Amino acid sequence: QVQLVESGGGLVQAGGSLRLSCTASGSIFSIYVMGWYRQAPGKQRELVAAITNNGITNYADSVKGRFTISRDNAKNTVYLQMNSLKPEDTAVYYCNANRKLIFRTENYWGQGTLVTVSD
Repeated sequence: QVQLVESGGGLVQAGGSLRLSCTASGSIFSIYVMGWYRQAPGKQRELVAAITNNGITNYADSVKGRFTISRDNAKNTVYLQMNSLKPEDTAVYYCNANRKLIFRTENYWGQGTLVTVSD
């Protein structure tokens, strides 16, 4: 089992920055692929960024060049640095831990943190 706790959301003006943090407990953090997802009102949850246990990253096209995902395995924490925020970035952001095993996949979610970008 993995428990994920997000922090860092809030209200920011367009063009501003926020940094989200997600701290994990309960298992070996470094073995999981960590990701940030978001869900805007009336829309499906979508992948924002992900980082493997050895630091390979992947970003949604809509955030490339503006958002940076990173992880500190010693602190069991993954970060999402969000710059040049736009109103369309407004959503609840969820932290995710994922690990594919031979016969099953482990998948854990945080409770979410709200990011609101005003124009």
